[in-house]
Formats: sequence, C-alpha cells, structure tokens
Amino acid sequence: MNGLKKQLGRARRAHRTRIVMHGTELKPRLSVSRSLKHIYAQLINDDKGVTIASASDMEVKSDALPIQVAKAVGEIIAKKATAAGVETVVFDRGSFRYHGRVAALAEGARSAGLKF
Repeated sequence: MNGLKKQLGRARRAHRTRIVMHGTELKPRLSVSRSLKHIYAQLINDDKGVTIASASDMEVKSDALPIQVAKAVGEIIAKKATAAGVETVVFDRGSFRYHGRVAALAEGARSAGLKF
C-alpha cells in the first residue's frame, strides 16, 4: 500500500511539471529520469510523439562519482542534440528535484552548448 502512494505522488509531481511545458521540433523537451543506479535523458518532440535522441550513464565508461557521470550524460545528450540540429530545449525534471544528479546533468548539457 505504501509503494502505491509513493508511485501516485511521483506521478502527480511529474504531471504538475509537465503541464506547463511542451516540446516542439525546434525546441524539444529534455526529459530526465533517474533511478538509484542510473540516469537517463531524452529529447522528445511532443508534436509528433517521437524521441529525437537519448543518452544514459551506460554510455559513459567510467567509475567516477555519480554526479560526474550525470554531467557526462548531459554532455553526451548535448552533442547528440547539436548533431540533430537542436540548439534550445525545454528542461523537464519530471518528479525529481533540481539538485544533485539532475542539476549536474543540466549543467553538463549547458557546458556542451545546449540552451535552456
């Protein structure tokens, strides 16, 4: 029962953040998802319902700290975005707070040239 409450709360928080944002072809949504072990990022065009590019920490071959790995994932998604012709994105943190690994991913994407 407690797990269901946790899932519903997370879904409600994610829905609340996604109400105000919408990804287009020129300005897709950069959606971030994390688990206890991994972190993922996708560029989503909500008009067509397609994923333009994606990256995860499984592409990073490193035994670094999780925040450093998240920053590297941000740099990877930024490189894939520029290769796809995307310069500006809408940052979607989902149900996660903007700190720690989520903030490090955003910082890595900004440092690689992606604009929010």
